[in-house]
Amino acid sequence: MKISGINPATSAPAQKVDPELRKAAVAFEAVMLRQLIGTMRKGSLGEDIFGSSANTTYREMADARTADALAERGAFGIAALIERQLQGATK
Repeated sequence: MKISGINPATSAPAQKVDPELRKAAVAFEAVMLRQLIGTMRKGSLGEDIFGSSANTTYREMADARTADALAERGAFGIAALIERQLQGATK
């Protein structure tokens, strides 16, 4: 999923990042973004006239995929910050 107009918040780190650390940091960023998107969804102005459990399920799946794509792209920079913090702690 390509999201245009969003650039990564930080540039690539100078050091080589452990692939497992990168994977964990991106997964953590995705979880945070899912929580953020879910909280924003709860702040709706009214009830959905077509509301059903199916719509809710598909909306949650779409939100999760969006969060995963944003995290993989590094749009918010949370994963990069975690990588730098943990990489410094392990060396």
